Formats: sequence, C-alpha cells, structure tokens
Amino acid sequence: MYKFTRQYFYHVKKLVVAFVFLTATTSLFAQNSKPKSDKDARRAEKRERISAMVKQEEEGVLAYYKQSAFGIGLRTDGYTLFYELGRMKTPRFANLYSLEFSEIKHAKEEKYQNTESFFSNSFVYGKLASFYQLKLGFGQQYIFGQKGNKNGVAVLGIYGAGLSAGLEKPYYLEVEDATGTRKDIKYADDTTVFLQGPIYGSSGFSKGLSEITVNPGAYAKAALRFDFGRFNESMQAIEIGISADFYSKKVQIMALNDPKQFFFQGHIAFIFGRRR
Repeated sequence: MYKFTRQYFYHVKKLVVAFVFLTATTSLFAQNSKPKSDKDARRAEKRERISAMVKQEEEGVLAYYKQSAFGIGLRTDGYTLFYELGRMKTPRFANLYSLEFSEIKHAKEEKYQNTESFFSNSFVYGKLASFYQLKLGFGQQYIFGQKGNKNGVAVLGIYGAGLSAGLEKPYYLEVEDATGTRKDIKYADDTTVFLQGPIYGSSGFSKGLSEITVNPGAYAKAALRFDFGRFNESMQAIEIGISADFYSKKVQIMALNDPKQFFFQGHIAFIFGRRR
C-alpha cells in the first residue's frame, strides 16, 4: 500500500511538471508568433499598396503621398522662382505649401548702355527702385483629368494665397557731378544729376542692399497645370496662371510715373520635381 501511494504521487508529479512545461512553451510560442503575424500583415498590406500604385501608374493615374517641386517662370511684369511641397489628401485633392521669390519690373523699364564707356554697366533710365517679393503661401491642387496612360497629360487646377514681403531696394547710378567727379547716387541724393547725368551706368546689384525696406502685403493666385511627366515618381509640368499682389504702401519703381499699390500679372512656368 505504501509503495502504491509513492508510485501514484510520483506519476502525478511527473504529469504536473509536464503540464507546466507544456503551458509555458505554448505561451512563449504564442507570444513569439503574434509579432511575426502582425509583421507579415504589415508586409502584405505594403505589397498590396505598392501593387495598387503600380497599377494606377500604368493607367496614367497620379498616385502619391507627397511631392516636392521647383519652378521657374516668366511673368508679364518680371520673373519668379518657387519651391512647392504637396501632400495628397484625397485621390483628387492635395494641399500645397509654397515659398516664392519674384521681381516686379515696370512696363517702361528699358536698358541703355553708355557708348563712351565700354566697360560700364548697362542701366535703366529713370528707375528709382528694384522691387522684389518674398512670398509664403498655402493652396490646393485639384485634378481635373488624369493622364489616361503614361504618355498622356494630366490637367490640374491650382489656387492659393498667402503673405508677401515686398522688398524695395534703391536703384543707384554711377554719374559725374558738376565738379567732374564720378560717384554713385540714388534719386533722392540729386534728382537733377540722376535724370540728366552724365550717366556712366548702374552701380551694380550690391549697391543699396543695406537700404532695403520691407513693405508687407498679401497675394492670391490661380493657375492650370499640365503634367506631362512620363513616370509617376517624377514631375514635369507647364503652369499657366494669374496672380494679384496688394501691399500696405504704394511702390514707385520709375520716376515721373504714378506709384502702385496693387499689381496684377499673368505667368507661365516650368515645374520639375519628385513624388513618392
């Protein structure tokens, strides 16, 4: 009887130890397999997403999460350079954040060269100031029509607005005064000599930089963009649009012409960038 009891408890002990070991092993395996299962699911989801984007690209659909682009353009009153960051929100809408630098030139600006001083800079007669703009804006992009295929053209609408810092830099000329001395002057220094000369040429871009004044303002723009890039991950487009700028103070670029506070212009720009 005693021997039977010892054997009974011995077998029970072995069963308990085996049960505990099996339970611990099963729990450890489950813990290790769960992250692996989640990881596999994420990988499968990523593969499906990539496959969907590849299919859309083959069909000519612009499919991306964000894009960055640079643009260079001509305006009816100057030129423009800008950087643009876009984030897609829906298959047709994307938010755009932009930083732009441009210059407004007066319609009557005309360059001259002093033929008696061959090495002098060309100059704009009667110009009082150079007027630059540094703009920070927000806008949206809407896809009117997809490419249809890789060789097609997507048509997009762009609209936006933002703040503008107008930078007015005095325009300097190298002239000869009544004593025969050459010197650099701006319009406010001597209006008669500035306009009547003798004028040898402009003083160069660096002259007047320390005298730049800031004229705060705002702007708005609207444009159509034609994206003809062959591959979805690269961006190549032509943009045609209009924009308007309004400043807190009037700006006088040319002498004997009325100063302006509101500027309206058209533009055409070439845009290139990347998508992902």
